Amino acid sequence: MDPAIAARLADLVLSNLATPWPYHSIAMLRAASDPIAPADRTPMFASSYDWHSSVHSHWTLVQLLPHLDRAQRDVASRALDASFTAERAAIEAANLRASPGFERPYGLAWLWALCAAARRDELAPLEAIARERMVAWAQTLPAPIRTGEHSQSMFAIAMCIDVADREDRASLIASARRLHDADRDAALHLEPSAYDFLSPSLGTAWLMLRALAPEDFARWLDRFTPALGRGGTPAPAATVDRADGKLVHWDGLNLSRAWMLDAIARALPQADDRITELRESADLHLVAGLASLDDATYAGTHWLPTFATYALLNRDNPYRADRGGAPT
Repeated sequence: MDPAIAARLADLVLSNLATPWPYHSIAMLRAASDPIAPADRTPMFASSYDWHSSVHSHWTLVQLLPHLDRAQRDVASRALDASFTAERAAIEAANLRASPGFERPYGLAWLWALCAAARRDELAPLEAIARERMVAWAQTLPAPIRTGEHSQSMFAIAMCIDVADREDRASLIASARRLHDADRDAALHLEPSAYDFLSPSLGTAWLMLRALAPEDFARWLDRFTPALGRGGTPAPAATVDRADGKLVHWDGLNLSRAWMLDAIARALPQADDRITELRESADLHLVAGLASLDDATYAGTHWLPTFATYALLNRDNPYRADRGGAPT
C-alpha cells in the first residue's frame, strides 16, 4: 500500500478509536443493574460510533501497521495495546455470552477476522466465541439473507471462510454450497437499494468463488448473472448526501464492489472473456470509493477506512478454493 494512503487511513482510524461519542448502542438489558455506558459494557469496543465499527477499526489498524512509518506505527501500537487487555477482553466475552444474537453476523465476522489478524492471547476468548457462533449459525441458516446491509449472510460467511481453520472452512464452504449452488438469475439490474453498502448479487459470487474451482465457478456465474462482465457490470454509485448515515452507504458500496469485482475476475479461468470488463469496473469503483474520503463526514469516516483498507490490500489476492480459500 502507498505509505501516504496508509498514513491517512491510520490517522482516520486513530481518531475514530479516540472518539467515544456519539455511540449507537445495541444492548439487551435484563436488569436495572446492567451496565449501559459503552465503556462499562463493552470497554474494548466503546468508540468509533458503534461496536462493529470499533471492532473493524481495530482490524484496520492491525492491517495498516506494516505500512506505517516508525512514528505512526508506535502510536498505533500503543493504541492497540491500550485496547487489547485481558480485563477488557473478559468483560467483552461476558457481554457476548449473555447476548447470543449480539452483532451476528456482521460484527462477529469482523471480530473473528480481527482476532485472526492480531494474534493476541488476550483475544483468544473472543475468537472462540465468534468462531463457534458463526460456524453454528451458517450450519443452521435455512436460507440466505440477501440484503445490502449488516445482516447479509454471504459477506459474513465469506469473511469467516478466510480466517477459519481447515475443519471450520470446510463446514462454512458446505453451508455456502447448500445455500447457493442452485442460485440463478440474480437481480443485479435492480441494485443498488438506497441503503446498500454491500451488493447482494456480487456478495453471493464473492462467497461462491471460495467454494468452487475456477471452471466450476465460471459455469455457476453463467447461471447466476450471465450479463456480469459482458456489458452488464454495474457503474459506480453516486452518493447524494455524505452526512446521512444511511445514504453514505453507497461510498462503501463502491469500495466493496471494487474488491468483489476484482476477486471475481481473478477467480475465473485465465481466458474467460469477462475478466477485462470486471477489472476495469473494479478500478472505477475503487477510484470512486477512495475519492469519497475527500469530503466525508463522521457518518462515513467511522467505517469507510476499513473498506478502503480491505479493497487496497486484497486487490492482488485471488480467493480461490483451489488455493485453500483463504488470504495469503
